[in-house]
Amino acid sequence: MTLIVGLGNPSDKYKNNRHNIGFMVVDELIDDLLAKNISKSSFKGELYKKGDIFLLKPFTYMNLSGQSVLAVSRYFKISKIIVIHDDLDIELGRIKVKFAGSSGGHNGLKSIDSLVSDSYERIRIGISRPLNKQSVVSYVLSDFSKDELPCVQKVIKKAACIAKDLIKSNIKEIQNRYPSKENYCK
Repeated sequence: MTLIVGLGNPSDKYKNNRHNIGFMVVDELIDDLLAKNISKSSFKGELYKKGDIFLLKPFTYMNLSGQSVLAVSRYFKISKIIVIHDDLDIELGRIKVKFAGSSGGHNGLKSIDSLVSDSYERIRIGISRPLNKQSVVSYVLSDFSKDELPCVQKVIKKAACIAKDLIKSNIKEIQNRYPSKENYCK
């Protein structure tokens, strides 16, 4: 059983925020796999299923994402977790895949690490750092610009492909197939 978690914040207010790129990729996967909604309130999020694949969008808000991941992984005895999230330290257009490690200051990952473990696969999607003196919080909670949207759509589709491939392959194969230096928007 594989659980793919897209990190983000619920409600239309945050729908197109940089911080919600994980939700956007999971939405792409839901449509692509024709997954069925099996949500229950105890899962603290929207949960979809297709075969042995579960797709989760935690509704606990970013900082408490681990609560939803824990509830689903315990209930279904999940053996593999893949978390899709935004990363300020990666350029927009690039995607990095890794296993375990530091949260890098990402509060959604900190929550999962503290409640579940840090031993899961990650699809880190670059959103770049703010160019001006804008605070990190206001930047990640801002929408992608109109000029960035074509790139964002390409990255969402590529990240969905990576997630599907990661279910079937080991992480080293995926890292070789999708090199982190590749910019999918250039």
